[in-house]
Amino acid sequence: MNVIRCDEEDYIVWKWRPLGQNVNSTSRENSIRYGSSLRVKDGEVAVFVYKQKDGTMQDFIEGPFDDTIKTANFPVLTSIVGMAFGGESPFQAEVYFINLQGNNQLRFAVPYFDVFDPRLPDHGVPMAVRGTITFNITDYRGFIKLNRLVNFDHDQFMKQIRSALQKYVKGVVMNVPQEMGIPVVQMERQILQINERVEGYLKPRIENDFGVNLKGLDIGSMEIDKESPYYEELRQLTAGNTARTMNAQTDVNIQNLKDTQRINAANMEETLRIQREEMQRAQKLQTETNFIGAHALNQQTDVLKTGAQSLGQMGSMDMGTHGGGGMNPAGMMTGMMMGGAMGQQMAGMMNNMGQNMQQAKNTPPPMPSIQYHVSVNGAQAGPFNMQQLAQMAQSGQLTRQTYVWKQGMANWEFAGNVPELVSLFAPPMPGATPPPPPGM
Repeated sequence: MNVIRCDEEDYIVWKWRPLGQNVNSTSRENSIRYGSSLRVKDGEVAVFVYKQKDGTMQDFIEGPFDDTIKTANFPVLTSIVGMAFGGESPFQAEVYFINLQGNNQLRFAVPYFDVFDPRLPDHGVPMAVRGTITFNITDYRGFIKLNRLVNFDHDQFMKQIRSALQKYVKGVVMNVPQEMGIPVVQMERQILQINERVEGYLKPRIENDFGVNLKGLDIGSMEIDKESPYYEELRQLTAGNTARTMNAQTDVNIQNLKDTQRINAANMEETLRIQREEMQRAQKLQTETNFIGAHALNQQTDVLKTGAQSLGQMGSMDMGTHGGGGMNPAGMMTGMMMGGAMGQQMAGMMNNMGQNMQQAKNTPPPMPSIQYHVSVNGAQAGPFNMQQLAQMAQSGQLTRQTYVWKQGMANWEFAGNVPELVSLFAPPMPGATPPPPPGM
C-alpha cells in the first residue's frame, strides 16, 4: 500500500511518485493500489488524473483530508476500477499536489528603454524599472486549464511570468508621461501613482495568462539614465517652467493681497466718512436746537422795532379831519392806545428773555467731547468721539491692536491699553440680551 502525500515546503505544483520511481516513462509509476492512504494538508489540493481511451478524467481532493482511497471518496475511481478484479488490482493515475496557501514572490527587472516626454517627443530618455510581484493560486481548476501539470517546471513557469512582466511594465511606464501628464524627470517622485497604474493593468492579464492571483506589485525603483544628453535638456526645461509657474503664482498672490488691502482701506474710509458726516449733522442740529430761543427773540425784537417806528408816525396821520395841518387828536389817542399795547408786549418779551437767560445760566455746559485719531493701514483717520469708536469696535474696524492717539498723549498706543477704551471691547454682561419670550 502507498501513502500518497506531499512533504515539500516551498512549491507551486509537485508530482507524487511511488517509492523508487524517478521517471514518467512507465505506467508502473502511476500504478496506485486500491486502498492506499491519501493525506492532503490544509491549503493544498491533490489532483488525480486518469488517462482513459475516452479522455482524461480528474478527481480533486481538497485538504485537509486523511483517509484511504475508496470509490466512495473518489467519484471517478468508481467508474474505472475493474469489476473483474474486484478492485484489488492497481489503477493508473497521476497525482499532483497544488499549493493554494503559499505566497510566491518573483523579482523582475526591465532594462533601459526610452521614455518620451510630450514636450520633446523626439528626445527619448532611457529608464529602467525594478520590482517584485506576489501571487498565489486560488482557482486551481483554471490554473490546470492553462498549465500542463505533467512535467511542470517551477523555474520555467517563473521565467514565463517574468517575461510577461517586462513586456507589460514597459508598455505602461512608456505611456505615463503622455497619459498622466508627468514630466519624465519627475517620474521617480510619482512612483506610488505609477505603481497603482501598472498594477491595475497587470492584474487581469497575469490572471488570464497564467491562472494565478496577483496579490500585489511593488515597483522598487525607476532609474533614469542621467548621463543621457536629453535628460539635462528636459531637466532644464522642467526647472524653468516650475520657476516661472512659482513666480507667476507669487505675483498673483501679492496682487490679490494688495487689492484686498486697497478695498478694505476704501471701505474703511467710506465708512468713517459717513459716520463723520452723520456726527457733524447731529452736532449742527444740536447747536440749532440750543440757540432757537435767541433766534426767536431776535425775530420778535425786529417786529417790535418796526412797530415802534410805525407808532411814531401815527401822530401825523390824517384821520379824515379838515385842514390837514396841526395836531391830530384822534391819531394821538390811537397812538397812545397802541403804544400801551406794544409796551406790554415788549415788557413780556423782556421778561421771557430774562427767564431764558437765567435758565441758560442754570443749565450746565455740554460734556467735553473725547476724540481719538485712529491708524488705518498706516494712514491717520479721525478724530472720532466715543460713540463713533463704539460703533467701529462693534463692526470690527477697531480692535485692541489698533493704534489710537488723542491730544495730550505722547505716542500712539494700542486701543486695548487705553483705560478709556477698554470698555469698548468688554463682552456683553449676562442678562444684557433678553431671554426668549414665554410660550403660549
